Amino acid sequence: ACALGQSPPPPRAAVRCTPAGACFSAHLANVSYAAARGACDRRRGRLAWISGELELRLLLGLLAEATVPAPALFWLGLKRNASACTHAGQPLRGFSWEGAGGGTVPQEVPAVLGRWVKEPVRSCLSARCAGLHLAADLGGGPSWGWKE
Repeated sequence: ACALGQSPPPPRAAVRCTPAGACFSAHLANVSYAAARGACDRRRGRLAWISGELELRLLLGLLAEATVPAPALFWLGLKRNASACTHAGQPLRGFSWEGAGGGTVPQEVPAVLGRWVKEPVRSCLSARCAGLHLAADLGGGPSWGWKE
């Protein structure tokens, strides 16, 4: 899985892997969601999925290792199809992790992943993408949240 952001390239590639063997890498470029997805496809990966707190901590550590200046927005595979509606009561607000074949894979999401910088637009009419937004470190570690 890979996360593409909107910053200049780091001095070296940053990669972190889970004990189960799934690996995350950070590739920094100022690109659209579609271009980020294509860049990951060309690297034989896909935009990252975050299914729990362990993966979130791993990804935040990876981005810290890549010395990403904040604020920054990283495209992960978080998307809401045009036929899906915003659901204020769900952690991902109706978004889901984009899967193979261009579809989305519905997934139970822990409440800890329900942190939004700004609530997404309430809609059932258009496809929307969201990324991982990193704010400046205010002494308590990186501040993060999802942002449309």
